[in-house]
Amino acid sequence: MGFLTTKSNDPDTRLGWGERIGYGVGATGWNMINGIIGTFLTVYFTNVALLDAAVISTLIAVSKVFDGASDLIVGNIVDRTNSKYGKARVWLLRMCIPFAAAVLLLFWVPSGFPSALKYVYVFIMYNLVNTVCLTFMQVPYYSLISLISRNGEERGMLGNVQQIFQTLGNVIINAVFVTLLARFSSSLTTENTQAGYTGAILCVVIVMVILVLITVFSTKERVVEDKEEKAASKGDEVKPLVAIKALLTNKYWVIMFFAMLVVFFVIIFYSIGGVYYALYIFKDMGQISWMNNSISIAQFAIMFATPFFMKKFGKRWIYAAGMLVMTLGFAGFGLFGTSKAVMILCNVLKGCGLGMSGGMAMGIVADTITYGQLKSGINAVGMGNAGTSAAQKLGLGLGQAVFGWVMSGAGFKGEYDVMGIAQPETVITAIKFMYNWIPAVMCCIIFIIMAVSFNLDRDLAKLRAEKGIEE
Repeated sequence: MGFLTTKSNDPDTRLGWGERIGYGVGATGWNMINGIIGTFLTVYFTNVALLDAAVISTLIAVSKVFDGASDLIVGNIVDRTNSKYGKARVWLLRMCIPFAAAVLLLFWVPSGFPSALKYVYVFIMYNLVNTVCLTFMQVPYYSLISLISRNGEERGMLGNVQQIFQTLGNVIINAVFVTLLARFSSSLTTENTQAGYTGAILCVVIVMVILVLITVFSTKERVVEDKEEKAASKGDEVKPLVAIKALLTNKYWVIMFFAMLVVFFVIIFYSIGGVYYALYIFKDMGQISWMNNSISIAQFAIMFATPFFMKKFGKRWIYAAGMLVMTLGFAGFGLFGTSKAVMILCNVLKGCGLGMSGGMAMGIVADTITYGQLKSGINAVGMGNAGTSAAQKLGLGLGQAVFGWVMSGAGFKGEYDVMGIAQPETVITAIKFMYNWIPAVMCCIIFIIMAVSFNLDRDLAKLRAEKGIEE
């Protein structure tokens, strides 16, 4: 794959499109797995493995505590790594096959195990996949942006390429996964069988490994610290507790931590909720394709326009507008979700809003960290970014857990499908409420906070002026 790599070793060089795309396809690979776990894992556990939704949700919630902490550990490991493949690519090379094997095993709960042993198996495999393997894929992959190039414009370009290819992973899974389940299913009446999941997952993980290997062999780590830089960086190290205290007294960083947790809580609600909505309201699991892809494709498209909006209106107002548009999309689906055309339009609004806010999020986080550093004198860049990564994971885990708890409380039983018994009406009500109204309320809250209280640009400009720093 070396022919895709830009030949120059200069860390400030402009990269060719071969290397940019080579970097991006890795995100498609691991995010296809993310999409399957976020959308289909709970359905697999309840409808195929026939496990209790409340117990599964509790195990996932507990696991997310470990998952959030693993980012800091793996980040430290990557920083200390030295190999012929550099600091980051070597971990993608080492972990892509173990990651594939772990995902296969996560979706293969042994049917002959006693119930208690099944839950132990799920807890171990879920943590192996998410806390260990996925973290060892994501942290090195994100670190590659800083290691491939020192050029600010190139890093921005790589970030945009990564977002586009990451979203493409969701689009692919939304389009083909249910079809793969049906293709490999051992039943003519349902896609939710062990054979269906085993065959479908095997196809996806093979593609994932190939795409990640393309990234490994089509990129080059050009940015290397020399001895003087290493000595200087050691002198500037901030103790973790000091950095955490500085972040918690930085009101804008705290708001963004909360906002990102909420957004990812909402994402998991509509991802999981969409499958149950298709199964029990539309009576056809295949409907999940247009439901999720109308969101993902709109998100994909709007990302090409958000940089232009940002220059005109600023990051804060684009983020706030995104939350408002998402609120309208969720509320509209709940109020007028009887026409397919209207439902697609509402999901397009959700996708546009998510793309607008998501495209601004990491830039705003960087600004909050700069604000905190100017105000307190403490450089908390590493902990600040690790904290927002943890917020994303906590949002996903908490959303997955709450969804399962509510479903269990509403009377959902996966066994009813096997026995041909309809789920209680309370389950249908719960699905509609969680798919539409909880996300609408949460997005509205973030919109109000951003529109009313988030004066970061003004306060950051004041601090810079006081310290004589040019923007």
